[in-house]
Amino acid sequence: MSGARAISRWRLAVLAALLLTALTRPAGAVTFDIPQPDGQSDFVTDQAELLDDAAEARINELAGQLLREQAIPIIVVTIPSMAAVGGEGMRIETFANLLFDQWGIGHERIGQGRQSASWNRGILLLVSEGDRKARIELGADWRHDQDALAQQIMDERILPPFRQGDYGAGILAGVEALDSMARGVALPRVPRPWWHYAAIAGFIGLAVFTVVSLVRRGAGGWAWLFWAAVFSLVGYLLYQMLTRSGRSRGGFSGGSFGGGFSGGGGATGSW
Repeated sequence: MSGARAISRWRLAVLAALLLTALTRPAGAVTFDIPQPDGQSDFVTDQAELLDDAAEARINELAGQLLREQAIPIIVVTIPSMAAVGGEGMRIETFANLLFDQWGIGHERIGQGRQSASWNRGILLLVSEGDRKARIELGADWRHDQDALAQQIMDERILPPFRQGDYGAGILAGVEALDSMARGVALPRVPRPWWHYAAIAGFIGLAVFTVVSLVRRGAGGWAWLFWAAVFSLVGYLLYQMLTRSGRSRGGFSGGSFGGGFSGGGGATGSW
């Protein structure tokens, strides 16, 4: 009987030790530091070497302009795998959340005194090549309002090129779409196949032919009203395609890392 009790106590001691180890394990054992701005790759940490120079330069250009105008940083991180940087066994959502908080992406507040405002709107795009997973992690002030749009960006802009092995194109397309999301404007259009433009050209040709016929032969007022509505709609769509405007907060001069923290919102994808 005493032997059985001793074994039970030993088992309890082992379980307690395992639980203590789990509870005291560092919450964010991410083993690489905040990138130091060097004027060329301030917004990109490409450990997995998925980006060429042109793509990295374009990402830095977009992210730099967004930070200056909207005080919103987009940080791109690629890693060989989560295990390689201290995240073995973690879900990518957990890893991205820890990395976001450890680096302090974004700023909890901006402005001074009465002009201070909550603005925890940092954005992290994390790609783990070996795990074949990607994550968009959003600062707390995004709440979960943009989760559906972030998932659309993940599914439509990032993952399709990844599945073709073109990581650079997927990451750049994701950053371009996240830039639009941060500015509150429509996402850039996905490139259309040649037949799409041929169809538009055919429609315009038909419209011109119809108008010429109406002028030569005459027609009732309903026809003119119909084509006036059609051309108004086409003009509006073209205007939306060719114009992009967003709210500007003026020349923000802070950095990308200012104590921001994740709110758990965002999107996850795998390929």
